[in-house]
Amino acid sequence: MSLSKKCIIIGSGFAGMSAAAFMARAGWDVTVIEKNDQPGGRARQWKQDGFTFDMGPSWYWMPDVFERFFQQFGKKVSDYYTLERLDPSYRVYWSEEEERWRDGGMDIPAGLPALKELFESIEIGAGAKLEQFMEEAAFKYRVGMQKLVHKPGQSLTEFIDLDIVKGVFKLDVFTNMKAHVQKFFKDPKLRQLMEFPVLFLGAMPEDTPALYSLMNYADVVGGTWYPKGGMYSIVDAMYKLAKEQGAKFKFNETVTAIELHASTARSVSTDHGRYDADVVIGGADYHHIESALLPETHRSYSEQYWDSRVMAPSCLLYYVGLNKKLEGIHHHSLFFDTSLHQHAREIYAHPQWPSAPLFYMSATSVSDSTVAPEGCENLFLLVPVAAGLNGDTEEVREKYFDLIIGRLEKHLGQSVRDAIILKRSFAQSDFVRDYNSFKGNAYGLANTLKQTAILKPGCRSKKVNNLFFTGQLTVPGPGVPPSLISGELVAKEVIKNF
Repeated sequence: MSLSKKCIIIGSGFAGMSAAAFMARAGWDVTVIEKNDQPGGRARQWKQDGFTFDMGPSWYWMPDVFERFFQQFGKKVSDYYTLERLDPSYRVYWSEEEERWRDGGMDIPAGLPALKELFESIEIGAGAKLEQFMEEAAFKYRVGMQKLVHKPGQSLTEFIDLDIVKGVFKLDVFTNMKAHVQKFFKDPKLRQLMEFPVLFLGAMPEDTPALYSLMNYADVVGGTWYPKGGMYSIVDAMYKLAKEQGAKFKFNETVTAIELHASTARSVSTDHGRYDADVVIGGADYHHIESALLPETHRSYSEQYWDSRVMAPSCLLYYVGLNKKLEGIHHHSLFFDTSLHQHAREIYAHPQWPSAPLFYMSATSVSDSTVAPEGCENLFLLVPVAAGLNGDTEEVREKYFDLIIGRLEKHLGQSVRDAIILKRSFAQSDFVRDYNSFKGNAYGLANTLKQTAILKPGCRSKKVNNLFFTGQLTVPGPGVPPSLISGELVAKEVIKNF
């Protein structure tokens, strides 16, 4: 019989698997309970008729964060999967009125020197401005990704750090991203390009601290990469690593309650049985764990609190298989051919189904012959929509699918619709059903100033002594690299306190 202390982790997303690896390495008896049939959470994989789709995250940024994660276990990324840097990083399609970009859109080259040339060709002096912008962003990336994101958000005293205190003004925490970008660039397209990366953080540039220009550094200097086999290669790597450390996984098992005694979690009940626990880590949806698995007396946050949070958007997703190759497409494409301002208002200011949405397309088959049958194309299409909307029906999904396929065909000058041999949609009700996602959000909490660091829901319960949380609704925030760090943070907090 094992004398190790028992840690039960609910959910096997990136944060849950990261926590499992660190806890198991520290000698704990770790069991991860997952309601779905495979690890990965939102980063699951779907295979059908020779096509392989990543169901969630599709961008690989901040390779240094992944390398650091595996290094802590004496491993390298290359021990598990192969990376390829994409060049161009992505393509942007503007409106048809933009004469210059009418034929094929704007390709965003990999690396700062080439991007400076592009910027200079659009706006005189913008190349030098871009270099200055990136010098500032490099400092923010160093402090933000090496220091700030590693704070567990339990106390203000964590931020008494010489680099942080000395650089507080250089970090631009109290300036918004929109105003910051406008100081450097005049051309509306350049401004939009520089604002785009913060959309990953789930808020508009005017509501996102300029600290997050560190995302531009990640984009331009860190680069856009592709793990061969798809993003699920990361899931598979982390799953293997956690098992190598000794963690156990239970799939197709739904947690039904956290059993308490004197404000301490003693066990976790599922639809298959019961697991004794010395510590419980919630890697599933934070709101769901509190509202569905705990009695009201032991919830740290009220429903009023959750309803007052600014949520990152939900998504309309489409997984599409074509029986032909499309000419001239790239791995990542952004369709900024309608009004970003209007679409944003319909997500944040006046939540409603968007009237003319921007959308994104990933075609992994451009870079990887293994994800589609020979001569076929694998498309992942994403439309950001407000969280918590009613009316997620098949009719609504079909309406938007027709809309974006029409725009796609127009930009590409090729037929797409008649080549579709496989199609699946995934939207708000699926996020709720498959991930217990609060309001059907796709990315967690928006990274606004009032929801940063200690102002996020805490990684430790205020009411249950040995209950901790990890993932996109707590520190450090949404995204794959922050989720890896979130698991590490919570494991350190558990080990320190138990």
